[in-house]
Amino acid sequence: MENRVLKGETIEAFRVWLMREEKSIATVEKYLRDTGAFFDYAGERPVTKELVKEWKESLLAKGYAAASINSMLAGLNSLLQFLDWEDCKVKNLKTQRRTYCPEEKQLTRSDYERLLNAAKDQPQLRLVMETICGTGIRVSELSAFTVEAVKKGEIRISNKGKIRTILIPRKLQKKLLAWAKKKEIQDGVIFITKKGNPLNRSNIWAKMKKLCKAAGVAAGKVFPHNLRKLFARRFYAAQQDIAMLADVLGHSNINTTRIYIMTTGSEHRQVLDRLGLIS
Repeated sequence: MENRVLKGETIEAFRVWLMREEKSIATVEKYLRDTGAFFDYAGERPVTKELVKEWKESLLAKGYAAASINSMLAGLNSLLQFLDWEDCKVKNLKTQRRTYCPEEKQLTRSDYERLLNAAKDQPQLRLVMETICGTGIRVSELSAFTVEAVKKGEIRISNKGKIRTILIPRKLQKKLLAWAKKKEIQDGVIFITKKGNPLNRSNIWAKMKKLCKAAGVAAGKVFPHNLRKLFARRFYAAQQDIAMLADVLGHSNINTTRIYIMTTGSEHRQVLDRLGLIS
């Protein structure tokens, strides 16, 4: 068997391959984090199926949730595919599909409003949150909000070889154009740093976390992706059309969309109570 020891240049080559495969920036970053964790675990040991199984068991022993472990395995299995070491792949942990999500992780409309209020002295951050929550975009897609696109009232986003169109609510369109005018941004990306670079996930995540205490919202709920999930639940409540929602969110698999619109345990219990089957 060939020498299957992972090296730094292997991970870099993997990154280049992912970009060529047109994976989203968020996916590339996540897969590199996951493979980096395995890289640290493996050290100088040759990669074998037994070693991958051992790593999977170590994650379970550390208390990682099954869904998190399976997500990390997806990144590692992608690396093994790239290296043509498919015989080292291991199966995901079997999990029962959840019918509701933990309340401590779900961002509510009330939480969102408190975050916006807490950001009243940070107009750019407030507008970023409104843009993500008002359109359902991924945070990595903020760079598609250019002056030119906002004037048209729609954003065209290309991801994994597919193009989808995001319509901008009129109130948001007015706010975005007013912001661009105030900042003298005549063309190009609207959300930029002081140095003129597009805002990235880290910029936004860090700023949102700083709002938690002032907003009175648990830190575990506050991250950009939860704004996208709040949009999904509100959209589905209004339309009751999961296929349309999947298209809006850019999901290839409708099962992913189902995860976004899960209710909390309290909401699920209210439904059971309304059935009236207990005397």
